[in-house]
Amino acid sequence: MKNSRIFVMLAVLVLASLACQAVSGIGGGNDVPAGPSSNEAPPSVDEEPVATAEEEPLPADSTSDSAFIMTADAYQVVNIGDGSVLYYTKLSLEDVMKFYRDEYTAQGYTERELLTVVSDGVFSMVFDGDPSGKAVVIQSVDLGDGSRTVAIRLEDV
Repeated sequence: MKNSRIFVMLAVLVLASLACQAVSGIGGGNDVPAGPSSNEAPPSVDEEPVATAEEEPLPADSTSDSAFIMTADAYQVVNIGDGSVLYYTKLSLEDVMKFYRDEYTAQGYTERELLTVVSDGVFSMVFDGDPSGKAVVIQSVDLGDGSRTVAIRLEDV
């Protein structure tokens, strides 16, 4: 009697498992791509394409699809989608800050010096004067490999 109960419980579990797989579509069809065979080595991280600074830089007045000015050596430019732009440069912190001070003040913008922060390879600058009424916020982080990110966005500050 006890053995038949165990057999019935196992049968119910197997049927429940099969029913769950049928509902979720797992294991029944050829829709699921097969994983690598045991003979294949997993793809190496080194095989991934990596963009480098040697990519063709954008011109200094290039704006990609945004209204933001970028350094002449800008590469891997990404439009974040909310109007923000992120790119990489090989310029030093001082050179990037000088570039933006020169460019934005030449266009009549005013730096909010109280909001300018420089610390350990990181900086943040804010310029007023954009026609939108928002402030231009520029932030940069040293990546430690001779490059740095630069992020630019409009923000109510």
